[in-house]
Amino acid sequence: MDTLVVDHPLVAHKLTTLRDTHTDSPTFRKLTDELVTLLAYEATRDVRVAEVTVQTPLVPATGFQLTRPRPLVVPILRAGLGMLDGMTRMLPTAEIGFLGMARDEQTLQPATYADRLPQDLSGRQCYVLDPMLATGGTLAAALTLLVERGADHITAICLLAAPEGVSSVEEKLARSLGEEHTATLRVVTAAMDERLDENGFIVPGLGDAGDRLYGCL
Repeated sequence: MDTLVVDHPLVAHKLTTLRDTHTDSPTFRKLTDELVTLLAYEATRDVRVAEVTVQTPLVPATGFQLTRPRPLVVPILRAGLGMLDGMTRMLPTAEIGFLGMARDEQTLQPATYADRLPQDLSGRQCYVLDPMLATGGTLAAALTLLVERGADHITAICLLAAPEGVSSVEEKLARSLGEEHTATLRVVTAAMDERLDENGFIVPGLGDAGDRLYGCL
């Protein structure tokens, strides 16, 4: 699994404001939307296109269009919803599926409570939206499900990641999928933070992304 930390001053600027505890929810949502659009630009460099010819007002011109099947964008509920508009701004013709996964705060293990995805994802490119790659359990479970349904190119877009989370995802995927799978798996993130604390939260992090996006339930 490849990991790309996007090095760009606008990414760093927006992420710094997201980290600030004084940033209110409306501002947090707006900045998340903007930051995801920047990350999506890098994440879609390998999106599949085909050469086409179009007629300009002067002459025919060769260009490129997205191929079919269209890419599938998969926000992980609930916090991933806050990233959806920023992603579809870059891929407005993409299809959208939803995956509801929650982390048990005691065991830190993910549990799936909603699955609104096609059963057959053969040959599909997928973009998973999950703000925080912390312990890695949720993302590993999501990637495993997508690969098992046939997706062959999956990019996870995360606002933040922890080194332990990246390692955990790699280990869990190796156990669940083995070495025989041929899917391309990537993580694109705005920053690789220092570590996880004893409660499984990213440090320095930005707190609970879902709570900061939508308020506490």
